[in-house]
Amino acid sequence: MPEGFPPSGPAPSIRIMAGNLKEVRERIRSVQNTQQITKAMKMVSASKLRRAQMAIQQMRPYADKLDSMLRNILSNLDGGSDTVYNLERSVNRACIVVVTSNRGLCGAFNTNVIKAALRLIEEKYADVRKNGNLTMIFIGKKGYDFFRKRYRDIRLVNDYVELFNDLTFDNVSKVAGEIMHAFESAQFDAVDVAYGRFKNAAMQFPTTEQFLPVPKVQTESGDNNKRADYIFEPDQEGLLQYLVPSILKTQFQKFLLDTHASEHGARMTAMDKASENAEEMLKELRITYNKARQEAITKEILEIVGGAAALENG
Repeated sequence: MPEGFPPSGPAPSIRIMAGNLKEVRERIRSVQNTQQITKAMKMVSASKLRRAQMAIQQMRPYADKLDSMLRNILSNLDGGSDTVYNLERSVNRACIVVVTSNRGLCGAFNTNVIKAALRLIEEKYADVRKNGNLTMIFIGKKGYDFFRKRYRDIRLVNDYVELFNDLTFDNVSKVAGEIMHAFESAQFDAVDVAYGRFKNAAMQFPTTEQFLPVPKVQTESGDNNKRADYIFEPDQEGLLQYLVPSILKTQFQKFLLDTHASEHGARMTAMDKASENAEEMLKELRITYNKARQEAITKEILEIVGGAAALENG
């Protein structure tokens, strides 16, 4: 958090020399100005959060149902009607899509998403990275700013960091289509996404999901041969060529809408806490200021009394 903003933890105790009234007044003025900024940012984030929350809450049931249907269909296709998007290959080349925000001042939100991506690098794709075949695609500047300074052995792609400026399906589907084409052409053997899953304004969960190949549905016994009860018209192969890419693009947009709502929720919570800390600091500063004024007045009275006594004795 930039210098001048109250920290998100407990407000620090104020240690200012009681005699320096000017310094205390300047600190009070500075904290008041900062508090005005944090309150304004909280109000802006609350306004944006309402729209972002409505978007993800309306889309999530639809996207989750489509995702469930997609996994069920692709887990039970006939051999002749298979699609490339559920094709499991030996993972020699992998891609991690990191979805963070473009701006900070949202607590530990971006840090937690980055940590989730780091776990994928260190655990799931350690061998791929060692062979120099790991690619990271960034949506949002904060993730790219972190990795470009520390991971020079990984191919970093920052062509989509500004995608949050327009999260319409047409715009997002272009990026998803490029990633899907790269998987289809065997540029990547696996694609995972690290993003922030939104629950409410106070709770956001850093999450990683396998985007490609589409994970198969697991039954309770671990049997993957359960048949999906779907009837295809006009034909299964023609429908899948249109349906599967459309569902995958919808799923990808859900990742971004989740992160967008999580960002504003985290920022609103962080700014609310910063405003509370600023208020606590103001209380301590005002007490310190009043003590300093009282000491100055007492000192002046003592000087006057001492001078008068010296005149009487003289």
